[in-house]
Amino acid sequence: MPTQKERAKKSTAAELKAGIPAGEAGEIPMAEERTASPLDEVMSQAERAYAAYMDAERQVAKAYHENEMQVAKAYKRAEQQSSRAYESTVAQALKDRGEAIAKSAKARESTIQKAEEAYNSSEQAANSACEAAVAEAARERDENIEKAWAVRDETIEQAWQIDSKIAR
Repeated sequence: MPTQKERAKKSTAAELKAGIPAGEAGEIPMAEERTASPLDEVMSQAERAYAAYMDAERQVAKAYHENEMQVAKAYKRAEQQSSRAYESTVAQALKDRGEAIAKSAKARESTIQKAEEAYNSSEQAANSACEAAVAEAARERDENIEKAWAVRDETIEQAWQIDSKIAR
C-alpha cells in the first residue's frame, strides 16, 4: 500500500506532466494535514501493520535461511565425522590385515623350516639305512664268496686227492 508521502509525490508528478505548477492544483492546506481524518488514521495503521507484516516476513525468511545454514553445517559435521570414522575403520582393517598376513607368513616360514628339517632328518636316516644295508650286503657277499672259494678249494683238493690215489 502506498504511503501518503508516495501518493503526494505521484500527484505532484502527475500535475507536472499536465503542465500545472506544483502547489496550485489540489494542494491541501497545512492546517488540514495536521488534523488527520479517521480514514487517514486507518490507512496509517494499515500501512504500519503492512510494514510490520513485511518486516515479520523478512525475519521469518531470515530465520529460515539461518536454520538452513545450521542444518547444512550440521550435515557437514556429520559427513566429516562419518568420513573420519570410515577412514579410521579402513586404517584399522588394513593394519589388522597386515598383522594377520605377517603372522601367517611367519607361521608359514616356521612350518617350511620344520618340514625341511624333518625332510633332512628323514633323508639322513634313509641314507644311513641305505649305507648300512649296502655295507651289510657287501659283507655277506664277501663272506659268501669266501665260503664259495673255500668250498671250491676243498672240492678241488678232494678231487686231487682222489686223482692222486687213483694214479698211484
